[in-house]
Amino acid sequence: MILIMECKRSEFQLKPGVTYLNCAYQSPISSRVVKAGESGLQVKTNPQNISASDFFSGLETLKQNFARLIKSDDPERIAYHPSASYGFAVVAKNLPVKKKGRILMPASQFPSNYYAFEEFAQQNGAQIEIQSPPDNFQDRGREWNRKILDAINKQTICVTLDHTHWQDGTIFDLQSIRKKCSENDALLIVDGTQSVGALPIDINELAPDALVCAGYKFLMGPYGSALSYFGDYFDDRIPIEFNWINRLHSDDFTSLTNYQENYRPKAFRYNVGEFSTYIHQAMLNEAIQQLIEWSPEAIQAYCNEITSDFFDTIREKGYAFDREGQARHLFGIYLTDNRDSRKLSEELVTNNIFVSVRGNAIRISPHVYNTTEDLMRLATFL
Repeated sequence: MILIMECKRSEFQLKPGVTYLNCAYQSPISSRVVKAGESGLQVKTNPQNISASDFFSGLETLKQNFARLIKSDDPERIAYHPSASYGFAVVAKNLPVKKKGRILMPASQFPSNYYAFEEFAQQNGAQIEIQSPPDNFQDRGREWNRKILDAINKQTICVTLDHTHWQDGTIFDLQSIRKKCSENDALLIVDGTQSVGALPIDINELAPDALVCAGYKFLMGPYGSALSYFGDYFDDRIPIEFNWINRLHSDDFTSLTNYQENYRPKAFRYNVGEFSTYIHQAMLNEAIQQLIEWSPEAIQAYCNEITSDFFDTIREKGYAFDREGQARHLFGIYLTDNRDSRKLSEELVTNNIFVSVRGNAIRISPHVYNTTEDLMRLATFL
């Protein structure tokens, strides 16, 4: 059962008069996340009170809460990073090598995702295969998914893609792609940065090989934080750094120079060094707890409710989009005339309306602090 949600703007500190429809750029943080950060900051004022267990306890709580959010029953498969690019670097370092191997991704992949796999391809004689969307907008998402599915074969090393495309919110059919990957011994790598927290995902059901999420967008936490889920393929692979804290028995500070060959189990080896960041972890943990209370299902339903009239209005204005194939927390609308999208974005800013231009799409990303009136205000300037 999805609870009916009311607008949560009062829980944020957005300035009056600002229409912020740009969570995909950076989310605002709620007042309770601000307080968590302030409390975390105070920890360092009296370091004599920081115990050895404090180096680990914050991460364990964060892993448990993130596991709840993504419906995973194994928090030990989650690792903490300073960025999504760190998580993709871990993945790219450990990809299998296939003769005439190919890495499949949709067109206009986010750079941090693309560059990691480009480096692997150059070093291992693999090819990056890019699947572009159809030119028309009728069933655009469905056709794009079909093209990706048709391209997966025995030469496919992995498919790497967003759950919702970062530029225009096209939803990729992860379940069907997972099935086709399994049939062809290919890995499924999901970028959840623009979806996890606002769009439901069930990791137990989907079983991706990796899910990488930056923390400062729809996880609604601080910049400089990220979380990844790693499936069993990565259990005994190689991390990208070799720090002390990820090793077995690292919580025994009296014996750290009894050097350990083994790591802590599962994904622990992929944590960044100095992961005990009292400020960042406290903020991200509080943000995720808040998302669990609201629930991604309710957030998506709320965004669907407040955008309904907007879609009808901009269709009449001649904008192109695939309403059925896009998410509601993030979607792109395309200009069909010769107007300059960048200039339009600048005009919106002068009226305190904030969206993004990505590619040739105007990217709109509402959240629980928005209302139908916010969307309709945007529509009047489009």
